Amino acid sequence: MIRPILKFGEAPLHDRAADVRDVNDEIRALLDDMVETMYAAPGVGLAAPQVGVPLRIFVIDVSVGRKADDLVVLVNPEIVESEGTQIEQEGCLSLPGFDAGVLRASRVVVRGLDRAGHERVLEGTGLLARAFQHEMDHLDGTLFVDRLRGIKRDLIVRRIRKQIRAGTW
Repeated sequence: MIRPILKFGEAPLHDRAADVRDVNDEIRALLDDMVETMYAAPGVGLAAPQVGVPLRIFVIDVSVGRKADDLVVLVNPEIVESEGTQIEQEGCLSLPGFDAGVLRASRVVVRGLDRAGHERVLEGTGLLARAFQHEMDHLDGTLFVDRLRGIKRDLIVRRIRKQIRAGTW
């Protein structure tokens, strides 16, 4: 089932998500919905808070569905290692129409549970590293615009607030 994606300003996007206690059928159904929603958007990643579920879950596919092996599903993920830096343009399904250069680590290692509840450790570089960090931010209530400083952040937030007032957001 495709779920609606929340936008900047809506709860629980700006709150820290809770840990998942048990990877059960309800969580697996949520994962399936998230994958379907991510591909329909289309997007590279989606965190549970973006679909209104305040749990520490994300799905990522940097191939956007072109390679089945690229789909990553993680429950209770954590970054266990990071190094280097990269600055690339970044967008977000919860901030449609906006993007900006965001500083991220160029390599990260994440650990979490897969859909069967087994621990997985994955390494990402480049776009995958960026996606891991972007989705982890969502689980902590942070959007990419929160990582910006100065005029770029102010311009985006002002444009969003204007759209909210106009009823077009």
